[in-house]
Amino acid sequence: MLVDAPIGADVGFAVLADGMGGHAAGEFASKIAVTEVLSELKFRSTNVASFRRQAPAALRAAALSANACIARQVREHAGMRGMGTTLVALALMRDRAFWVSVGDSPLYLFRAGQLTRLNEVHSLAPQIDLMVRTGQMTEAAGRWHPDRDCLTSVVGGGNIERMDLPTTPLQLTDGDILLVASDGIETLTRRQLQSFLRSHAHMDSAEIAHRLLLAVESLDDPEQDNVALSVIRVLAPRHMCLADAGPRNAAAAPVEARSLELMVARWFQRLGALFRPRRLSSARGDPR
Repeated sequence: MLVDAPIGADVGFAVLADGMGGHAAGEFASKIAVTEVLSELKFRSTNVASFRRQAPAALRAAALSANACIARQVREHAGMRGMGTTLVALALMRDRAFWVSVGDSPLYLFRAGQLTRLNEVHSLAPQIDLMVRTGQMTEAAGRWHPDRDCLTSVVGGGNIERMDLPTTPLQLTDGDILLVASDGIETLTRRQLQSFLRSHAHMDSAEIAHRLLLAVESLDDPEQDNVALSVIRVLAPRHMCLADAGPRNAAAAPVEARSLELMVARWFQRLGALFRPRRLSSARGDPR
């Protein structure tokens, strides 16, 4: 995971990738993805005004660039065949956010006490959940189904079957919390995660991230997957400490007064002794 979101910057990024295809190959694929995507986005955002207008196109291009880079590695190194990765790339522009995602790594919004998943799930989990809701499967069987984590779309050097890429930005408001994470965070149920954020929303992003990892670890799940996450708190300028407020151009003050600041924390922790390799399902979704 890589994060580049300085306080006061016009544009910030959080990029997460969770590899598949065996431990070594999956880690290699995820490193390629986060490095390539962040590099491409930073290059394209040097002109902030242009990037604001073309953010979805830039995010798509960054994901495709990472995919092409992985394809080259697979062609040149036979031992890397079958590697791939999920991807969530979040672009933050003061009071708005765009994203691109592939796979099942979650992007959450916590607002006014309610937790919402923003991005699509590209795995067999939605189909299994539907079977549970319609009575074709018990809740316990659905939660522990062996195919639940099978991915229907990945960044793996081939065709990206599905890509979640909204063209309309998410408007951010004071107090919003964005959480980008690997699926290891889902050891906590959605209800547990929402309850946790309700209890800790007043804390700074670093403390929320730290305590969230402790909450996952406290469950002592023997099959706990690695957890990588970034917590992003959206704050109105009045909440920022004076040390963050330098001299401002008087002409820019009205715009600055309406903008929002970001507090970001990034954490990664290896939890448990098991690495659970995931595979690409043969049940592919329609390209989006």
